[in-house]
Amino acid sequence: MSRVFPTVREVLALPPVRHGAPRLVAGEAGLDRPVRWVHVAEVPDIATLLGGGELVLTTGIGLPGDDAGLRAFIGDLAGVAVSGLVVELGRRYLSGVPRVMVAAAQRHGLPLVELRRVTPFVRITEAVHALIVDAQLTELRATEEIHQRFTELSVEGADPPEVIRQAAELSGCPVVLENLSRQVLGYDPAGEPAELLLDGWEQHSRRIRPAGRTAYDPDSGWLVTMVGARGEDWGRLLLRWPGGGDLGGPGGAMRAAGAPPTRLTILVERAASALALGRLIRRDAEGLVRQVHRTLLTALLDRSRPVDEVALRARGLGLVLERRHLVGVVVRHRSDEPAGDGGPIADSGGDADWAPTGGDPGPARLRDLAEAVGQALIEANLTGLTSAVDDQAVGALLALPDPAAEERALAAFAAALRRNRPRVAGDLIIAAGSGVGSLREAGRSLTEARQVAEAARRDRRDLPIFRLPHVGLAGLLHLLRDEPRLQTFVERELGALLAYDARHPREQLLGTLRAYLQQGRNKSAAASAAHLSRPAFYERLARIGRILDVDLDSVDACLSLHVALLALDAIRTP
Repeated sequence: MSRVFPTVREVLALPPVRHGAPRLVAGEAGLDRPVRWVHVAEVPDIATLLGGGELVLTTGIGLPGDDAGLRAFIGDLAGVAVSGLVVELGRRYLSGVPRVMVAAAQRHGLPLVELRRVTPFVRITEAVHALIVDAQLTELRATEEIHQRFTELSVEGADPPEVIRQAAELSGCPVVLENLSRQVLGYDPAGEPAELLLDGWEQHSRRIRPAGRTAYDPDSGWLVTMVGARGEDWGRLLLRWPGGGDLGGPGGAMRAAGAPPTRLTILVERAASALALGRLIRRDAEGLVRQVHRTLLTALLDRSRPVDEVALRARGLGLVLERRHLVGVVVRHRSDEPAGDGGPIADSGGDADWAPTGGDPGPARLRDLAEAVGQALIEANLTGLTSAVDDQAVGALLALPDPAAEERALAAFAAALRRNRPRVAGDLIIAAGSGVGSLREAGRSLTEARQVAEAARRDRRDLPIFRLPHVGLAGLLHLLRDEPRLQTFVERELGALLAYDARHPREQLLGTLRAYLQQGRNKSAAASAAHLSRPAFYERLARIGRILDVDLDSVDACLSLHVALLALDAIRTP
């Protein structure tokens, strides 16, 4: 995919320009500036008529005769960010342009070129404009390919690694997908070393601060867009443009030369849309009966179907859910990966989170667990709906005759499940929600069970069944760690301090704040725990207060910061 506009260097290589025997006399650093148009001018005040990016051609016959006027002429052209100035010798200037013009152009970084042979300017303008139009057509075709490719990916429900791979392939640039806590969800290095791309990613990402929902950060060279749907963002998609960074020159004129073309902005936005859509519509293929079970459990969880319809369809499966005591149960493994089956892969495909391990045992393990849960219900003489509720957990809605049977039924179910899977019994988590008396409340019990099961992964106790009272604040934050609103809360409370630490890695003020809060705001004890003198510790606390704009003597403010720290730990812990 080529650029839309040729550079000054490329224009000087065109046959009509070479015919004029061009010689660069100043501004070599600006040869890679894009040429948006070619303009012929013979008046000294032409700058007011230009918009930037033009290559100005002149014979010099109308230029000022004094040094001050020539300096002002060059300064005015540089001020409107023209790409360069080409002067044909022979009419006004015979052997070369005046030295004062050369010095002024060099000072402003403006390419100044002499044509030592008479050349019709019309041939130059025709050649350059043809090059621009051809590049624009190429850009249009490339944009159409982007739209077509990502439309196909959206319709096919492509998974994130494929969307990221296609974005990197179409752009030829590294692409990274991260969540709101700056954790990498997927990436494609586009042929570059993945280790260099991802090393210290969180700190690097926090320094990338584009101004807008989709924008280019010239300081870092990253094009960034938010990823989300239905008004809720859950991540960022970043593309590194190799033309980025400061290319030198005055102000931002040269920096703009490295800005990515419009097609890349379109590309990252279409890729972000495909990622958001895929997250909404992704579903697994299952057997027909299990599909019905899953459909009904999902309907109870997200209230997507009327309760009466769920009860009717359940009766069609031989399950009576009305006038029963209902208990939601969720079963999962404590670890996401089977022990001894390897771990996430970070190869040239670049995606550790979605990479298969050992032939991708995940779906097979989930199917085995679902079958074991179903068999345990049969052995315990229980009835209910059962199905996978996500990629790691199996849910069940037990239909009991009355509340008195709840504890006995759960104990029988847990015992039967562990008998069926003795090899991994210690790795199993069985969580139950609060019992409810109507089908309309069943979703609450299932949701509670799923949250308790997720939080219990951090609890090393070997409990037969985990219930809500077993989950503390750390567990609650752990199960909410992927919630964008929690991540937004952490960024709001600690983002300024995390950004400061990213810019000053030797100071690490976050550790100072952690010591202060963990010691119950006892400054002397916190200074001792942090191995700092009290004056140094007090100065650090004062700096933290200024950075966060918060009173660290306030109980409410410190409580909010402590919760944010615990949430940050939960987010950073797999």
